[in-house]
Formats: sequence, C-alpha cells, structure tokens
Amino acid sequence: MLWSLAKVILFVALVGGLAFGAGMLSDTSGGIRVAMLGWEVNLGPLQAVIALIALMLALWLLMRIAGLIVATIRFISGDETAISRYFDRNRERRGYAAMSDAILALAAGEGRVAMARATKAERLLGKPELTTLITAEAAQMVGDKEKAKEAYKRLLEDERSRFVGVRGLMKLKLEEGDTDTALKLAEKAFALKPKHAETQDILLKLQAGAADWKGARQTLGAKLKSGALPKDVWRRRDAVMALQEAKVVIDENSTIEARETAIAANRLSPDLIPAAAMAARSYIAQGNTRNAVRVLKKAWEAQPHPDLAAAFAEIAAGETPVQRVKRFKTLTDMHPDHDETRMLSAELQIAAEDFPAARRALGDLATRHPTARVLTIMAAIERGEGADDAVVRGWLARALTAPRGPQWTCNACHNIHHAWQPVCENCGGFDTLAWVEPPEGAGPSPTQTEMLPLIVGTPAHHLHARTDLVDEAEVDRGDQDADDDTAPAKAANWGPLR
Repeated sequence: MLWSLAKVILFVALVGGLAFGAGMLSDTSGGIRVAMLGWEVNLGPLQAVIALIALMLALWLLMRIAGLIVATIRFISGDETAISRYFDRNRERRGYAAMSDAILALAAGEGRVAMARATKAERLLGKPELTTLITAEAAQMVGDKEKAKEAYKRLLEDERSRFVGVRGLMKLKLEEGDTDTALKLAEKAFALKPKHAETQDILLKLQAGAADWKGARQTLGAKLKSGALPKDVWRRRDAVMALQEAKVVIDENSTIEARETAIAANRLSPDLIPAAAMAARSYIAQGNTRNAVRVLKKAWEAQPHPDLAAAFAEIAAGETPVQRVKRFKTLTDMHPDHDETRMLSAELQIAAEDFPAARRALGDLATRHPTARVLTIMAAIERGEGADDAVVRGWLARALTAPRGPQWTCNACHNIHHAWQPVCENCGGFDTLAWVEPPEGAGPSPTQTEMLPLIVGTPAHHLHARTDLVDEAEVDRGDQDADDDTAPAKAANWGPLR
C-alpha cells in the first residue's frame, strides 16, 4: 500500500517537473539557427529539445531498418533463418532480462514477483528447464504447494532436469510428513545421482527412520566411496547399523543370522558397547566362551561399562560369588582406577559378603563422585558391616537426590535414554548417543536394573538385608514420588535379586 502511494506521488512529481521544464524553455529567449545548402531553420529552445528527441528516434529506427535489410539480403542469399534470428534476438534479450529479474526476486524472497517474471521469461525464451525451476522454487516459497508440485513434475519430463524434479518432490513430501513416499523419491534421486551428498544424507536418515538397516548400510557405503565420509566414521556407523540389523533379525526369530550380524558389527567397531555385548551373548549361546571373553575384554579395554560386565557374568552364571570375584579380575585389572571398575569390584565383594574389601574397592568415590549408584553401594556396605540404621538411612537419603552418573546421552540435544539406540528419539540424530554424564543430574537412571548386577546365588539372609534397604529408602521418601521408577531407591532394588 505504501509503495503504491509512493509510485503515484513519484509519477505526479515527474509529470509536474516535465511541465515546469517545458514552461521554462518556452519562456527562454533566443534559440538555435541552422543554415545548410541554402536552407535556414530557426528553432526555439523547446522546439530544439523536441527536434533532438525526434532525431534520436529516427536514428534508432534507421538502425533497426538497416538490420532488417541486412537480414533480408542474407535470406535471399540462402540463409533461411536470417530473418527469424533477427526477430528472435530481441525476444531473447527481453527473455533473459525477465529471467534475471525472476532470479533476483527469488533471492530477495519476493516469490510472487519471481513467478510473474519466470512466466514472462518462459513465454519469450521457450526454455522450461530454466524457468520452471524458478517457478517451482517461488511457489514453494509462497506456500503454493500444488503449483510447486506441478512445476516439479514438468521437470521430470526432461532428462537433464529429472533429478531436480525428483529432489523437489521429495522435499515437498518431507514437509508434508509423508516419509514413505519421500523415501521412495529419495531412492530414485539416489539412483540418478549416487554421489549427491544431500541426497545421501536424506536417504540415510529416512532409511534409519524406517529401520531399513540393510539399505542404510548400502547408502553409507556409497558415502564412503564418494569421499563424503571418513573411514573411521563409516566403520563406527556401519557397526551401529549392523547391530540394529541383528536386533531386527532377532525379533523375527532368525537367531543364526542375528548372531552372525552381531559378531560382524563387533568386528567393525569393537568398542561399540551394545555390539560387543550382543556379540558376546551370541558366542555364549554357541558355547564359544573363549571368543565371548575376548570380545568383552577388547570392549572393556576401550570403555568399561555395566552392560559389558553383565554379559561377562553370563559366561558362568552358576559360579559362586568368590569364584566370580576371581574370574572378573580379567576385567578389573585393566582399568583399576576407573569409576566403573571400582563400583563393579565393590559390587562383587558385597556379593561375596566381604564388606571391608568392598569399601576398599570403592575408594574415595563416595566423596569424589557421589552418584546415586555409589551412595547406594555405600548403604549396602554399611548395612553389611552392621552399622546403625541411621547411618544406612543417611546414605540412602543422599542417594535420593544425587546425580545419576553416566547415562546414554545424546551429544546433540542432551536427551537422556534408558538404553542405547541408533537414533535419538528427541532430535532424530543418528549415532549421537554416548555413555557420558549429562549436563544436568535430572532424568531417569539407566542403571536402575544394574545396581549390583552380578550378584548371583546370594544367600537368602543377604537378599533380605538388601530388600530392607529398598524398603527403608521408600520410607525416607514418604509420599514423594512413591511410584516414580526413576528414583535411586528403586535403583537399589537390583534386577537379579527380584
């Protein structure tokens, strides 16, 4: 509205200025006198200006006529396209000017202006592979999805612009939330240009969302071949996908293939904790305990983790607590000062009812890094050593509000997950979960079933003592979140003891 008003005011000012200038010239005395070949012409100031404009128009017209005459002579001489080229040059000039205006309008965010200029350029140039793309982008900018869809479909007719059309339709389907159709279009675009980085990323994300891990691994291999992915990153992500592929197969009760896939995933990235635990369990099911130990040792060497310890315990499920302490030295001797190793050693000693050894194994963790798990272990040690109920309750009370410790946390959005998974359920990031301590201490504890996970064959009186710890923790909590299964007191109700 303001721009229209400004244009009206500018037009009125221009007309007024021209009228004022013409009046000034008419009032000016003198003029121009031209004498040539016996002719003499006297022109006033206004007449001289009009004559100059007329002369310029006559020169322009003369040049156009001369060009037409030259084209006609060439046509008569045998050049059949001479006259058509003469007229086409002017139309082409105007067409490219309109297309330039359309591109500039598109870059400036003026979608409707861009569509109008693109329509004019298409009428003058007759090159839809150029103007249709501008129309599609401009229509998408202003929210006219139907017109954008029609434009992208027209691009499919030309082999040169087919990829652009497929890519445009794919993005429209993604905006609409139709991931199934978008996946098919992404596969088509990938077939047309397998080295296109953006298409690879979109296809990979859609395949991961659809749990098509086999196809995702093929796409990931294409990224590696095209140089868009470092080899170490490819190895890690391929291991993640191989692991998920194995889990899908397990759900379909194809255990033999699942074992092979899990083992292959572990070979690709032995430090990937879920793959290592799954591969070890596959070896255990086959009776190949030697390879199971080898897999878990390599993964523990890379990063100690309770999931690895739980899998290591399954190798000899019927052993006594004392035998377990000795066998676990294979792991605990690797990183003796690691927090996970200290907690594991303390849990093993508690299972063997050697509470002073458990206190020594835990070291200064209760003061240096007091997590809910550490404080709960301290409560178990105090109870085992015969401490007063007030002391035990004190440790449990601290555990209720203590940080949860390392958890599966997304590096991108810091969302906390109960268990590892390849895609973050909050932000959709692929392979972004890491076993780290989140920035904030709030959130569910993924170790609520891993507190003292290796205690097998514990005497009945010891089991009752630990069950009492849970009951006391519930009493301390009172009515505050009594049913919240994310609390440390519930974490004290260790899974294998239930």
